[in-house]
Amino acid sequence: MSHTAIAELFLPLLGPQRCLTDADSAQRYGVDWTKVWAPAPSLVLLPETVEEVQEIVRIANAEGLALVPSGGRTGLSAAAVAANGEVVVAFDRMNKVLHFDPLDRAVTVQPGIITQQLQEFAEQNDLFYPVDFASAGSSQIGGNIGTNAGGIKVIRYGMTRDWITGLKVVTGKGDLLDLNKGLIKNATGYDFRHLFTGAEGTLGLVVEATVKLARRPRDLTVLVLGVPGFDEVMKVLHTFQLDIDLTAFEFFSEKAMGHVLAHGVPRPFDTVAPFYCLLEFEQLSEQVGERAMELFEKCVEAGWVIDGVMSQSLAQLDQLWQLRERISESIAPFTPYKNDISVTVSKVPAFVQEVDAVVQREYPDFEIVWFGHIGDGNMHLNILKPAELAKEVFFERCNNVSRWVFEIVQRYNGSISAEHGVGMTKKPYLGYSRSAEEIGYMRAVKQLFDPNNVMNPGKLFDL
Repeated sequence: MSHTAIAELFLPLLGPQRCLTDADSAQRYGVDWTKVWAPAPSLVLLPETVEEVQEIVRIANAEGLALVPSGGRTGLSAAAVAANGEVVVAFDRMNKVLHFDPLDRAVTVQPGIITQQLQEFAEQNDLFYPVDFASAGSSQIGGNIGTNAGGIKVIRYGMTRDWITGLKVVTGKGDLLDLNKGLIKNATGYDFRHLFTGAEGTLGLVVEATVKLARRPRDLTVLVLGVPGFDEVMKVLHTFQLDIDLTAFEFFSEKAMGHVLAHGVPRPFDTVAPFYCLLEFEQLSEQVGERAMELFEKCVEAGWVIDGVMSQSLAQLDQLWQLRERISESIAPFTPYKNDISVTVSKVPAFVQEVDAVVQREYPDFEIVWFGHIGDGNMHLNILKPAELAKEVFFERCNNVSRWVFEIVQRYNGSISAEHGVGMTKKPYLGYSRSAEEIGYMRAVKQLFDPNNVMNPGKLFDL
């Protein structure tokens, strides 16, 4: 079917302003942050109501069309890439707050609301939405749900899954399901809400979400510590966690810091260390601050910390966070090949040492940049492309070594994708984290909710 014929199916429903066939729209809406597949959608649709989404799905089933959901297009797994003539369903116009209840501390929103807008809404009501990451200013809550987004606060607050108390979804058959209805306690059988969270749009489309909110953290304080190695990173984490409830524990290498420093962020202290930890906590009393300094001194005496600094103001806190939050931005021009891997926290030092040995051996001419949410066992391994090397050759070399990395992940019972999702980039490697039996059950679930395979086909796994 031609692109014009496909557009004519939806024009009576949405009109020409919300059925986009031009090349610019295809480039804008058919992609995410991955750079492997070129966008090639047949059509971009911009629904505004739940009923319109249902009708889009019904037409897709009747005509045998594939649908790709599109949120903020900040994903890193190509789950939102329309590379094979699919119809993109973009939720940019479904971006409203629908209901807020201060007693329940819950807000119901449409899927296109920007994550940062949700955070700001919470702040305006003296509350807090804690799921936070570098793309919060452009990602959408529907995409966050689709990938079960994590970020920098997981050690204290958990993943997106932990904050969704209700979902309305349109299944692959066009049915509207109202899941859990915002309840905190509900023991009435299968909770399909958790199936759709992290499903990458392969079961259906999220059209509403009820999100619980938390109290706002108070008197946040940051420590940035220079450490000699991964073993010492974990000793520092253990030492602080025994006495202080951390809201974040991040790490990054000197190479990662070098890229951020090149973008104008000042070095936190004069001493250069191989790795750095960033710890955040609520300094609710003088005693908490004093205890943090005592623990810092203990780590220095033990040789686990080389140097460090503690924020003394909100401005300094923000500046120290820039060291971590601007890494992705600063390495983006180098077309990084990203591995988003995780193991249980206790296994991190041995795991990272094995992985690092493999990539250093196989990529002697590539720059390797480590950073991540090490407090929850999640590391981001970034391999930077040399300027003179063609993108296709670079990705091919990285893919070859990824299998060796994922063999280590499998041996440590880890995950090949801690928070970025599977999409198309990690699809060939899903078997390193999921058994054949699990994948078989996942396919069966897919066929139940989406029997005609119209929902984001070719993502996560193939039928």
